[in-house]
Amino acid sequence: MNCVVTAGPTYEPLDAVRRLTNFSTGTLGSQLANFLVARGHQVTLLLGEGTSYTGEQHAQRLIRFTTTEDLSQKIATLATEPPGAFFHAAAVSDFRVTKLFRRTPGGQLVPIEGGKIPTRFGTLVAELTPTPKIISRLRLLFPDALLVGWKYEVDGRRASVLRLARNQMKRCQTNACVANGRAYGHGYGLAIHAEKPTHCETVENLFVELAKLLEQHATHI
Repeated sequence: MNCVVTAGPTYEPLDAVRRLTNFSTGTLGSQLANFLVARGHQVTLLLGEGTSYTGEQHAQRLIRFTTTEDLSQKIATLATEPPGAFFHAAAVSDFRVTKLFRRTPGGQLVPIEGGKIPTRFGTLVAELTPTPKIISRLRLLFPDALLVGWKYEVDGRRASVLRLARNQMKRCQTNACVANGRAYGHGYGLAIHAEKPTHCETVENLFVELAKLLEQHATHI
């Protein structure tokens, strides 16, 4: 089956040399792509330029992305040859910088434009605007694909993360969602419609469960 995996972080420019990003290493998504290739699938891996994972990449096609908008555009180009499955494991920035201001001694905010912002400007104020949710567009782009999202949370407890995972599935019309992060705790939770979430102790366990979903989806295509 033709599969798409997204992995690693997006970033959003602060100025010409600085950026806002996150701690995603791209490891899980890269390893998932390798796992799928080993299972005989054709894999396109969209990988963030900020990825720090240095292991081997076995995906038949590797596409690098930068910002959230760049990732969104590159995903859209794949709609001409829709994949059978899409695993959206990338850590997409929730906000982008739309305006920067410097604060004058009198407390006024003065807009900043240009390349590298000098430190002599002193205290800066950034206006952050939410980025469009890529996962909410996937069902429109790939109406027949198996869609799997991720829900990484720091605050809360396991039950609350799984609840958010199910909300994502309902809102974005995805087939499954992987819950993880400090709020979930050790391992991964795989939420599927109308079924009790499956707890996976290791990433290998998670990949096996995702492979089962692929097999089930293939029988209905």
